[in-house]
Amino acid sequence: MPIYEYCCPKCDQNFDLLRSFSQSDEPAKCHECNVEAKRLVSAFATFSKDYSGLSAPISGGGSSCAGCSANSCATCN
Repeated sequence: MPIYEYCCPKCDQNFDLLRSFSQSDEPAKCHECNVEAKRLVSAFATFSKDYSGLSAPISGGGSSCAGCSANSCATCN
């Protein structure tokens, strides 16, 4: 089941919902103020194992951490 990201236009709260594809266009209420939130376009990455068994990006793997929520690249593996 996919995870969809939402942002509330009133309180600017971001949240995620685990929903089926059939629920993807249904309205989502903000958990903070109960206002209908807007669904965001999500970025994703796909990984696979390379010949040595290490994870290797096959899609969405740019050289930037712009979409990362970590405070430091030292916390990434």
